[in-house]
Amino acid sequence: MSQALSTDVLIVGGGVAGLWLNARLRAKGYATLLVERESLGGGQSVKSQGIIHGGAKYALHGALSGASEAIADMPRRWREALDGDGELDLSSVRLLSDAHYLWSPGTLAGNLTSFFASKAVRGRVDQVKGEQLPPALQHPKFKGKVYRLAELVVDVPSLIARLAELAGDSLLAADDIQPLHENGQLVGLRVDGRDIRAQRIVLSAGRGNADLLTSLNVAQPGQQLRPLHMVMVKGRTLKPLYAHCLGGGPKPRITVTSHPSADGEWVWYLGGDLAEADGVARDEAAQIDAARKELGQLLPWVDLSSAKFATLRVERAEPAQSGLVRPDNAFLSDQGPLLVGWPTKLALAPDFADRVLNSLERDGIRPADHDAPPDLPRPVIGRTAWETSF
Repeated sequence: MSQALSTDVLIVGGGVAGLWLNARLRAKGYATLLVERESLGGGQSVKSQGIIHGGAKYALHGALSGASEAIADMPRRWREALDGDGELDLSSVRLLSDAHYLWSPGTLAGNLTSFFASKAVRGRVDQVKGEQLPPALQHPKFKGKVYRLAELVVDVPSLIARLAELAGDSLLAADDIQPLHENGQLVGLRVDGRDIRAQRIVLSAGRGNADLLTSLNVAQPGQQLRPLHMVMVKGRTLKPLYAHCLGGGPKPRITVTSHPSADGEWVWYLGGDLAEADGVARDEAAQIDAARKELGQLLPWVDLSSAKFATLRVERAEPAQSGLVRPDNAFLSDQGPLLVGWPTKLALAPDFADRVLNSLERDGIRPADHDAPPDLPRPVIGRTAWETSF
């Protein structure tokens, strides 16, 4: 039998939310272990577009939603961390863009009048023109309008690498995770035959939470999966673009982020309405055709004749909501020693950590004395789809 371990908080799931929580706990003196069955960030995190939303796109219908309120402070907190002055030091993380943009290909839709007046975006949106435009839109044929949002776009692989660095010796690669009970009470987990006892166990494994809950014989909270069919475009003619293209409805027509590949070319990663309901129903060839058509209509001056296209299916794991509604906040279910959560969005990782820390404080969970962990097998960092698809 392997040596038994003890810790204050045992985290299962090494995406950005679990890693951020781990770093926050360690900064406050807690002993932690984070268990990952696959690769760090290899689930939803490396499939993210890296946008640190501040609520703007959720207010496109002209009203301030709960999501807008909940997420409004996230860009500030991330910016402070990226500057090295926040709750974590993320100054080594690559910032892809210090702003995200709203882009209208023609006349702004009427419902945007109330959008620009809403509390969600007031004071945080400025129209840009000329040389201030994103490089991909600096073309004589571009006749639309562009608004700069005070939202960031981060390079997710470098973010995961930095959070893994902050984890120190607390990371554990695992294959088999089983509950550890004592006198009928959950006291920890048995990981690859090693007993790990903890004051609190946090499940932050994204879609993996469902299987973990089943193994723990816990029925609630339930999980929902939100499918997306993203498109990747790689080519030498592409220039950086980080923008929501506005349509006539409450969702962006298309959302574009740009990511550097190892060979120096840019990869456009396309989400928004393109990737949702109709996009999910399409096969890869039809989805690529739809993306080509959209880009041809919106950016006709971009030469895509030699560009390479690929698609990526993503399932965003969230707490179950009536009618598959998007959750407004990071979610945490407190069940005694077991805390089950989903951040719901990359940007809400700090909010998720807040909720766990508040639970620990409420329950009087304080750092205790533990032996330093032995050398543990360490999970690798996940690779992005644009590095493996082309």
